[in-house]
Amino acid sequence: MAISFVSTDKAPAAIGPYSQAAKVGPFLFASGQIPLRADGTLVEGDVVEQTHQVFSNIQAVLAEAGGNLTNVVKATVFIKDMNDFGQLNEVYGHYFGDHKPARSTVEVARLPRDVKVEIEIVAYIE
Repeated sequence: MAISFVSTDKAPAAIGPYSQAAKVGPFLFASGQIPLRADGTLVEGDVVEQTHQVFSNIQAVLAEAGGNLTNVVKATVFIKDMNDFGQLNEVYGHYFGDHKPARSTVEVARLPRDVKVEIEIVAYIE
């Protein structure tokens, strides 16, 4: 099975030696998105503002691969401070609505660019 790599200028370019996403068959494995705008500038607001930007990036990568949030089967959320979990969860719920992919949420000591949140997804796109 061939691997194809997904890249869009509607989300920030990878800031290291990796791709925005890799597609293998119907599965899309998207790299973690942090609250960078497509032009590479950082959203420095609270966890709510940062999570909205993360979802904007995820949606752009999914769209480039021919999918949307309803194709997501698994999300992994990395959060800097578990005290922000409630606010993050509200924004997360806003984007996924009744679609409830499997999820893990982990508090971490530090994230790239010292952001408050990073989210990676796996999607099934036929």
